[in-house]
Formats: sequence, structure tokens, C-alpha cells
Amino acid sequence: MMITVALIVNSILLGIGLAMDAFSVSLANGLNEPDMKKIKFFSIAGVFAFFQALMPLIGWFFTHTVIHFFKVFEIFIPYIALILLCYVGIKMIVSALKKKDGEERIGVLTVKILLVQGIATSIDALSAGFTIAEYDPVAALLCAFVIAFVTYVICVAGLAIGRKVGTKLSGKAEILGGIILIGIGLEIFISGMIK
Repeated sequence: MMITVALIVNSILLGIGLAMDAFSVSLANGLNEPDMKKIKFFSIAGVFAFFQALMPLIGWFFTHTVIHFFKVFEIFIPYIALILLCYVGIKMIVSALKKKDGEERIGVLTVKILLVQGIATSIDALSAGFTIAEYDPVAALLCAFVIAFVTYVICVAGLAIGRKVGTKLSGKAEILGGIILIGIGLEIFISGMIK
């Protein structure tokens, strides 16, 4: 397959569509930790971008090798996303409710939780492997790179907005962030069940 403008445009649009869950979770992370250091800020966007690019490539690989296995696994995607995002969201809410007034905000976002968020928000992108199934390996890699770039930019925006709003919300931001994560998990689950 030749690298064309249509391929790039389709990859950008696919990236925007796939990045919406990661944007929402980035927003919640920014709300939760408005004083986040720059290295953490950009690392979070990088993790989401990595997983959003990796999952379509895994889906593409499955469509070219063990398609029957992927079809069986696909029914579990909404359940996995729901469980992972609800777990992180509930943990954030419980942590916020346990804090006493005036207690210092503690960054809840550990590497482990960030990886869970990255997987949970990108697992539905496995299905994108079907949409790029006709691509050759170079085109599939280019598409994944474009998806990663788009996701990175969108997540940086989500984190920035969340940090700005989180500073204004003070102690309630962590609860709001947890509710957003649970809502995203429910949305992925419900839309996955409707398909």
C-alpha cells in the first residue's frame, strides 16, 4: 500500500476517535493533581499515546495471524475496560473521602495505576486492527505513529485543562476525577454491549 494523504487523514481521524477516552482520563488526572510536575505531565500523555498506538497494531497482527482468537477475546473488551476504570475511579473517590480537611493532597497516580488507565482506555482500540487490516506493515506502523501523536496532543490538552480546573475545585477534584473514570468505564461497557 502506498503512503497517501488519505492514509494520513484517516489515521488522524482514527487517532481522534480513539483518544477521546484517554482525553477524559487525562482530564481526571489533571483534576486530581493540579500541581503535577512537568515530567509526570508529559509522561502520562506518553503512556496513553503508547497504548493507543500499540493496541491497533496488536489487532492488526491478530487479523493477519490468529483471527479466531481475537474474535473470541473481543466480547470481553467492554468488561475489562469497565472493571479497570471503575477500580481506579473508586480508589480515587475513597482516597478523597478519607482525607481530612486541610490535609495535603497526595498524588494517587502511581505508575501501576497509570498503566491500568493506559490499558483500560486503549483496549477497545484493538478493534481498530480490523479497520487497518488491509494495510501493509509499513502503513500499519505509520498509522500507529499518527495515532500516538494525535493521542499525545489530545492528552496534553486534557491534562492542562484538568490542572487548571483542579486548582479551582481544590479538595473536590479527586472525587470528580473518580466519577469521570467510572463514567468512562460505563460508557465503554454500554457502547460495547450495544454493538
